[in-house]
Order: sequence, then structure tokens, then C-alpha cells
Amino acid sequence: MTLTVLSDHQVQSILEGLTADRLIDFSSVLSAALHQYSTNSQPGPDGPYQQPRRIKTFHHATQATSLYMPSCGPEGMGCKSSFSIGCEDAQDSNEGSKAIAPVGVLNLFSPAGEPVGLIHAKTLTAFRTALASLCLVMRRRKFERILVFGAGTQAYWHLRLALMVRGTSVRKVYVSNRNFTGAASLLRRLAALPDEVKQREGWSGTEFAVITPSFHDFERLLNDYVFNADIIYCCTPSREQLFDGGVLTSHDGRRKGRLIIAVGSLTPDMRELPHGLLVQATKKHDSATRRHFHKHADHGGVVIVDSLDGALHEAGEIVAANIQPTQLVELGELVMLRQIDNQESESETESTPATPRTQSDTPDEMPATSLSSPASSRPPSPSRGKHDSRTSSSTSLGRLPFRKSASSSTIPSHKSHQHGHAAKDETALSRWLRDGTVIYKSVGLGMMDLVVGNELMKLAEERDIGTRIPDF
Repeated sequence: MTLTVLSDHQVQSILEGLTADRLIDFSSVLSAALHQYSTNSQPGPDGPYQQPRRIKTFHHATQATSLYMPSCGPEGMGCKSSFSIGCEDAQDSNEGSKAIAPVGVLNLFSPAGEPVGLIHAKTLTAFRTALASLCLVMRRRKFERILVFGAGTQAYWHLRLALMVRGTSVRKVYVSNRNFTGAASLLRRLAALPDEVKQREGWSGTEFAVITPSFHDFERLLNDYVFNADIIYCCTPSREQLFDGGVLTSHDGRRKGRLIIAVGSLTPDMRELPHGLLVQATKKHDSATRRHFHKHADHGGVVIVDSLDGALHEAGEIVAANIQPTQLVELGELVMLRQIDNQESESETESTPATPRTQSDTPDEMPATSLSSPASSRPPSPSRGKHDSRTSSSTSLGRLPFRKSASSSTIPSHKSHQHGHAAKDETALSRWLRDGTVIYKSVGLGMMDLVVGNELMKLAEERDIGTRIPDF
């Protein structure tokens, strides 16, 4: 068996060379795997994906923290090992400092247990996290202003993928960082991309700006950026909230829907999102509230997470806000909604006359792949055993304010008398994901590394990139 080794520079080279179409294909593969993981009715060794909790060790002499993330799936087995000094997490720091930036490797094995790949984990980790976030990003209608907290690799790849697939819609990007040096480095990296790439992706005229605590009137400026943002990326290992939640939970703040993605904090003592924002997002809204005289953006009543078990044990914001399993829904449960785009198109065709649209108020035309799973055609799995910490994720869809009951099916039934209700539910869910206030919290999954790592190996072979060791 041949072992392929990919350095971080080689990983970057492969990923920077992706076109928007190839990126969407990449996203579809991860979406299918997340769907299998979240809707599996046989957790544990009988499921298609086995995802143990991560293991942490601490070296007292060097102060190095190590994280081990094993996983097993149809692609084979994998284990990512990440090491950091002076930083408890496995993500890039807000400072982007090399002194504490984590390093690591992903080991890949065939289903038979033969070693097939060794991949540097820095860029891989950031890319696979951003790729999962992209499933929600591509659903959004309004995408003109982006605010990103942090300036490390996670921040770069979240911005990079957003610009790659929605660049023609993005007008302004604001970077909030603890120091100007890190933020400037991020912007220089984006600016260094070839002009032909920027023009092809449609963001050559996008404005970029930096804000740091040293700026005069920092709090007012930050509040303005938060208020006006359509997408907010939180990519820092912060131990306190990054912005004033009252900006978004106020009467005026709730008029507009936003997509808020938090990927930087992954231990119980870390915080990125304000407590009040999570409470508001998971509040149960009755019909009277939804018919309030002052129109507010839709709230789903849940927080979207990559892993229910991981969020409940490792996401500091979720733990501190005492968010219950019934107030969480896994991303993999949403990627199965294959018919959302078709229903949207049919609904808009029937109810809205054709009118000219401008690029400034309409998102790019995207294929119906962002929340669809090409590998699946089955309905949601029945609830898992009561001792499984992921049991509540399936029923949490039923707790959305537009669900009539917890037993409502996500996919329309073949029975004609049920089709109308299911279609309405799915259309309402589509509206929420497209225009409402959506919060996504990710702590990372080893199976994401496994899936993306294997796809990366295929791309490396196609382009003849990497070091190959035969008969390893």
C-alpha cells in the first residue's frame, strides 16, 4: 500500500485551486456524510460513522496540550492529533501568533486498516470547518456585509469560501481583531490572490476594513458593524463574549435576520456568543408572538450544531446558557432537505410575478446542493435509545415554531393528505434558513476530518501533488 504525505503548503495549494463548482461538489460529499452521521438509527459500532469523544493530554514540562480525534466510517479510519503550546484549543488564536498556533497531523487508514495518508492538519482543520459552515452560508438570501472576529486560519478560510461561492454579492468585509497586525496579515493574504481569481469570483471591488480595541470609539463602531452585518463569523478562542448581545436582541436588532457562525471556542470555559442571544434564539415563539405588530425576523427556536454530544459537553456558550438537547439540531439533520429549493422555486413562480432583479439585492444563482444530500433518499431515522446523548436531535426539528407537532416529518409524505402540511413546514424551514436569525455552533468532528481528508487525497492524486511512499 502506498502512503501519501501532504504538507500544509501542498494542502493550501490544492484548496486554493478549487473552482466554485468543485467546491460545491466537495460540500455535497461532506453534507452526505453529516446526514448519515446525524440520522443514523444505530449509534455506536453498528452505525456508518463512529465518533468517539476527543481525548486530551497535557505535557507538564512543555505546557503542550494535545488533542486526539479518532473516527471511523465507510471511507476507512482516521485520527487527527493536534498539539499546541500556551493555548488550550486546537484552533488558530485571535492573534495569529506562531508561538501558540497549533500544529498536527491527520492519519488516514483504509477500511482494511492499511495506512494510506498523512496530512498536515492546520489548513485541513480550518477548511473542513468552513466547508461545513458553507452548507448554511449558501442558503442565505442577503449576503452583502460580513463581519469576522479573529484573523487566523479559521477566519481566512471562512472568508475565502464565502467569497469563492458568493463573491458577487459581498460588498463589505469587516475584520475585528485584538491587534491590527494579525488583521492586516489576513487582509494581505486575501489581497495577494491573483486578480483573475478575484474577478472570476466577483469580489474584486469588495471593500475591506479592520477594527481593533485601540480604535477611537471602538465600541460604537463595533456595534454598528454587528447591527449591519448579514453574516457574522466568530473564529477566536475567546473566554468572553465578542460583542454586545443587546445589539441583536433589541427590538430594532430583531427586525433583521442574520447568520451567526461560531467556530473558535471549543472548551466549556470558552465563550464567543452572548448569553442573551442564545436565550433569545432558543425561546419558544407562539403564533401570537409571531404576529407581533412590529415585524421581527424568524427565529427557529433552536441552535444548529455539528454534534449534539460535542456541543453539550464542549461548547462553553451552550453549557453556560443551559441549552437543552431539545433546543439543538444537528447540521446533518438539515442537509437532508433535498426538496427545499424546488419548493421555493415553485412557490415563488406561483406567487411572485417575474421582475428584473439586480445583483445588489439578489444572491448568486446557486445549484440546489448546499442543504441537500445526494447520497440519501430515506426519511429521518427514528429516535435513538434514551441513553444516547444525541437522541433529542431528531425531535428538535419538531420544536421549531412552524412545526405543528414533534412528530411532523421533515420530508413530505407520499400520502396526499399529509403532503400539504409537510410542504408548508419545509417551506417555513427554508424561509428561516434563508432570511431568519440562524445560529450555528461548531466544535469539530473527527469524521469531518476523515471525509475531507479522503477527498483531499483524491484531489492530490489527480494533480500529482504530495510525496508518495510505496510499500509503506
